[in-house]
Amino acid sequence: MEIEALKPGNVHLFADGHGMSAAQFMTSAEVSSGPLTDPRLPVGQRMLEAVRATRLAVATNTNLGIILLAGPLLCAAEMAGAQLHDNRLHDNRLPDNRLRDNLDAVLRAMSIDDTRAVFEAIVAAAPGGLGEAANDVRQEPKVHLLEAMREAADRDMIARQYVTGFGDVFGVGLAALQAALARGEGGMWPTVFAYMAFLAGFPDSHVVRNHGAEVANQARQQALAVEAALHGSDDETSRIRLLMELDRRLKANNVNPGTSADLTVATLLVHTLGVQLA
Repeated sequence: MEIEALKPGNVHLFADGHGMSAAQFMTSAEVSSGPLTDPRLPVGQRMLEAVRATRLAVATNTNLGIILLAGPLLCAAEMAGAQLHDNRLHDNRLPDNRLRDNLDAVLRAMSIDDTRAVFEAIVAAAPGGLGEAANDVRQEPKVHLLEAMREAADRDMIARQYVTGFGDVFGVGLAALQAALARGEGGMWPTVFAYMAFLAGFPDSHVVRNHGAEVANQARQQALAVEAALHGSDDETSRIRLLMELDRRLKANNVNPGTSADLTVATLLVHTLGVQLA
């Protein structure tokens, strides 16, 4: 669902980018889904095996952020007894108000072995960012994973989710997606609005890491303008033109808001699991 949506600056079915293709992301999802949903594996090992499977299949980091977000969410869903069902963003979802409590329990229960596995996964994916924390991921972990994430949370939105109970996923992405559904948006548009909520709401961590805060803030300002225009028009052709113009502008400057895309995937996963906002 995320790949099918036109997300400016990222890889999607409308346009590849940054030396990666939509097919690589689809392959990554296919090969990583098995380890991520293997009930025999602890959460840290699930994420490590998912990264290994992805590297073996596509030889690049397409989905570390997705894996780091999806692993705890799926384990939390298993605790609640929730069932995955492909509802394609229809409104026949089963509410599961326990997911956030279960997620908190999953994160707090992660062991030093889970921490070690996550560190190894980050090194294997080689994305940068978290490895620059005081508790460097290339070394034997000395603290709980949540503490390591806390040290990186001020500069990495994925790490921030670990220490806020995935607050931005629920409070920004899911809120935007459900608001779009309530307005009657269909097709890819609820996903687009969730993505734009992240891109317009925060300087994207991946962009900050690669280009600095100024470029990330410029991308955010451009996203704010496009987001407002999308809300002001219901003509699909005009909307797609606006998104493609921003897509080309960002990609021409090698600006890839990858963190916003990762958070969008987590939002879609939470929605598909059936969670509704109170």
